[in-house]
Amino acid sequence: MSGGSRKEQGHEVGTGESRPRVTIQDLTAMKAAGDPIVMVTAYDYPTARIADEAGVDVVLVGDSAANCVLGYDSTVPVGMDEMLVLTRAVRRGLERPLLIGDLPYGSYEASNELAIENAQRMVKDAGCDAVKLEGGGQSAERARAMVAAGIPVMGHVGLTPQTAGSIGGMKAQGRDADGAVRVARDAESLQLAGCFAIVFEAVPQAVAELITARLSVPTIGIGAGNATSGQVLVMHDLVGLNEGPMARFVKQYGDARGAMLESVREYAREVRDRSFPGPDHVYSVDPGELDEFRRRLEEGDLDSSYSWDWEPLG
Repeated sequence: MSGGSRKEQGHEVGTGESRPRVTIQDLTAMKAAGDPIVMVTAYDYPTARIADEAGVDVVLVGDSAANCVLGYDSTVPVGMDEMLVLTRAVRRGLERPLLIGDLPYGSYEASNELAIENAQRMVKDAGCDAVKLEGGGQSAERARAMVAAGIPVMGHVGLTPQTAGSIGGMKAQGRDADGAVRVARDAESLQLAGCFAIVFEAVPQAVAELITARLSVPTIGIGAGNATSGQVLVMHDLVGLNEGPMARFVKQYGDARGAMLESVREYAREVRDRSFPGPDHVYSVDPGELDEFRRRLEEGDLDSSYSWDWEPLG
């Protein structure tokens, strides 16, 4: 079974106009200039191509792949091997955006050595430009170790899905003074650890704005208002591919699931009424060659280099 070639799908890898790849230094310059940073998730080659062609600045291979493409009910079960497969596919689809790989739950918490080992796998084996980890506290120490080992790290504060059970569930963080202080403390600890940027998830806009003003590194919001240095959304959410209730901060810009569902339904209808495949979707054969084939079938002339007479195995 085959799909359309890369050329048929509208591009040839390695050809066309050359575009400089986004760097961490570019993100720092964008923050300084007040130019918003555009970041999306992608989990495979086709979504990576869409992100690249749309002109986004950063692509994250998020552990949200667990829910969006692997069928898990949370981000916790996804492992390093799965993340590496997805990230390699995304790497093959990107030319311009900075590529960041999420370190999944269990891949960095136990020790600095484990964190460095798995971060190196993301960079060396999957082609990431940087990695991302969740939380402050001990995570800041892990970030410091990875940065010292030469691996760029993005932090993540506020709602941290990997440890949602310990922060009261999948809900906004920093909605009271104590909570806001915790978010600020985590963000500042990650900056001190050397993180080049920090994601703020599900944090009140006013809180994210105050903390962003204290930080020198870019901040990326998801449910944190528009005072951050940029925004990130899950590709499958923003194009309308996921089903079920969406988080408050999600804006759907399309109905990809509806379009795909109708396409598959139409395909099924046409197969069942035999209108597909039609004349445009079949291959022809020279009439003379077809007549010769019929003659040989009728005469039993199916000479071949192998025999149909064999003994069953076992």
